[in-house]
Amino acid sequence: MNSSLKPFNTFGIQATAERIVIAESVQQLTEAWTASMHAQQPVLILGEGSNVLFLQDFEGTVIVNRIKGIQVIETEDAWLLHVGAGENWHNLVEYTLQQGMPGLENLALIPGCAGSSPIQNIGAYGVEIKKVCDYVDCVELSNGRALRLTNEECRFGYRDSIFKHDYQDRFAIVAVGYRLPKAWMPVLNYGDLTKLDPATVTPQQIFESVCTMRTSKLPDPKVNGNAGSFFKNPVISAEQAEKLISNVANVPHYPQPDASVKLAAGWLIDQCQLKGHRIGGAAVHQQQALVIINEDEASSSDVIALAHYIRQRVGEKFDVWLEPEVRFMGGKGEVSAVETIA
Repeated sequence: MNSSLKPFNTFGIQATAERIVIAESVQQLTEAWTASMHAQQPVLILGEGSNVLFLQDFEGTVIVNRIKGIQVIETEDAWLLHVGAGENWHNLVEYTLQQGMPGLENLALIPGCAGSSPIQNIGAYGVEIKKVCDYVDCVELSNGRALRLTNEECRFGYRDSIFKHDYQDRFAIVAVGYRLPKAWMPVLNYGDLTKLDPATVTPQQIFESVCTMRTSKLPDPKVNGNAGSFFKNPVISAEQAEKLISNVANVPHYPQPDASVKLAAGWLIDQCQLKGHRIGGAAVHQQQALVIINEDEASSSDVIALAHYIRQRVGEKFDVWLEPEVRFMGGKGEVSAVETIA
């Protein structure tokens, strides 16, 4: 029996799986995985499907991680949170603020589950998960062994972690530990946050400002399916950045600690005048060029064709080649997003 994956991906792409299992405990998750292995079927573990594009029907079992629970331990200098991987991320941000535990407010309205946050090292408005992640609890799927990784062991990078590499297929994230220091410092480096007064601003004001910015620029997945930022902000060498800045006026650029320079992918796409550009049912969002939307029953082929077109236009104009942030899923598992749209 084939089951529709449309409700389980925020792009709203029509695809099916041989079987879908909703796992509310570690035991249910590992049992579903073991059954798939015995049946010699591919298996995919999903959170809220907010960062995936299904290229075709999945030829095995999709396990939807809905392991819930939030526990808090208060110490002298911090709040320590232990959060089930299936908790909704934005609900968690709201909960921490309601409980007077600031630190996640810059990350409001990022779609997805808590368990997905370390995989992508999610970030927005100057804050990344690596700043607040204390540990990640995993289960080794083949034997049910529990494993806790420290922040350092997660090997966090820009939209990257060990969970996209060595630990991608052998382990499942079941909980995440966050450490929110009581010595709160506002992060006001980006967007409208720069207008706020660091001396008087409250975490709630930052949260509200971030929500306003995101809702004004980003489409509601319930109205137009999307996976948020489709492309990563490119990171280039200092030499390449110098050349680009000398040739192109007003390029937004952000020097990084390792001497590389991060560019704004949305700005690069916008300079190619691609807002609203459409291929099939997929379109570049009118308010935020970084987002590809499912405007009218788009197929994955429409999204791939549009992503390819965007990448080519930006590459030809700036000699900067964009890479998708979204993970691409083939019939048996993840495939290279860059190779798919090249």
